[in-house]
Amino acid sequence: MNYNTIIIEIHYSAASRGYKKGAFQLRGRKPEYVALQFWKQINKELSYRAELEKVIVEGDQDITQLVKELEIEEWNKSMNDNLPF
Repeated sequence: MNYNTIIIEIHYSAASRGYKKGAFQLRGRKPEYVALQFWKQINKELSYRAELEKVIVEGDQDITQLVKELEIEEWNKSMNDNLPF
């Protein structure tokens, strides 16, 4: 496998529990950024609001907290960008 390709597994709960797994090219990005984009894609596909439970990279690296922190940062930034002043 190409050294720039990683396997990301995202566990979540919506109406029921589920997970999705995929192979992604890093292209100079950190795994948590790639995982956040994957998580956003999963959320768009679901009909229920989903809660992120666990993010695993390469089968054994838990980066859940990093992804959750990035998600909060992005949300806070988008809220501040929409302020009228």
